Amino acid sequence: MSAIAAGLEPPGADRPPVLSPMLRRLAAERATGALLRDHGTLYLADGQVVHAESPATPGIDVLLTVGGALRHEGWWDAVAQAGARRRVGRYLVDSGRVPGGALELCHLGALYDAAFFALAPTGTPARFRYGVAHWIGPVRPVPVAAVERETLRRREFLDRIWPDPACDGAPLRTTAYGVDAPAPARQRPILELADGARTASDIARQLGRSAFHVLVDLRRLAAAGLVEAVRAQPLPAASAPGRIRLPEVTADPDVALLRRLRDALEAL
Repeated sequence: MSAIAAGLEPPGADRPPVLSPMLRRLAAERATGALLRDHGTLYLADGQVVHAESPATPGIDVLLTVGGALRHEGWWDAVAQAGARRRVGRYLVDSGRVPGGALELCHLGALYDAAFFALAPTGTPARFRYGVAHWIGPVRPVPVAAVERETLRRREFLDRIWPDPACDGAPLRTTAYGVDAPAPARQRPILELADGARTASDIARQLGRSAFHVLVDLRRLAAAGLVEAVRAQPLPAASAPGRIRLPEVTADPDVALLRRLRDALEAL
C-alpha cells in the first residue's frame, strides 16, 4: 500500500490553522482510504470523511447499544451478516433494527467525536492507506472542511469553559466539595464514576455518551472545583511505557476477531 508522509504547513494570518495538511491534500485529490494518526483513524471516500475511530471515544456500536437504540445481539448479527461486505450500516437500516435517521445522527456523532481526538496535535507523521474502507459502510459523508471547522470549534469551546486540559486524559476523582455537591442530572452520573481510576474516555464508554460531551461536563465540573485530575507518578525510565500504537488497519474486516473482542468485553 502507498503511504505519504505528513508535511508541515504554517497557517496563514488570515485563515484558521490547518489541522492536517495531509488531510487537505487527500481531500483535494478525492482520495479513498484510511488516514492513520496517533490518536485515531479517519476513513475517506472520494475525498470526504465517511467514518472516524479513536481509542479515546466510544464507537458507534457503544453509542447505539448503550444508548438503547439497538440491542447488543442486533449489532453483532449485523456485523456477522454484513461486516465482510462493509455494509453494516445499510444492513441495520434494511433489517429494520435502526431507523435511517437515527443511524445517521449516531454515526455523525461518532464521526465528529473520534475526529476531534484523531486530529489532536502530534509530532508523529501520519500514514495513508489507499483503498481501505471501514466495515460500517456508507452512511453520510462529511466534507473535510466541515470536520476541521467542528474540531476547531470544539477546542475553542472547551478552552472557554476551563483552559486546563489536565482532566481530559488523566484518571479523575471528585474533590471534597464534589462528594455531596448539587449537580445537574446530566452531570451526576459523571461525578459518581469519577473514582480516581476512570478517565474521561472510560466514563464516556460506560455511559454510552460522546467523549467530547463528557469532556464538556468534566471541564465545567473542574471549573466549579468538583473534580480534579489524578496526577500520575513518573515511572522509572526502564519501565516507562512507549507510545501507544493503533492497531493496523486492514481492508478486510475479521468478523471472527470482532466476535472474540465481544466475548472478551462481555466477560469483564
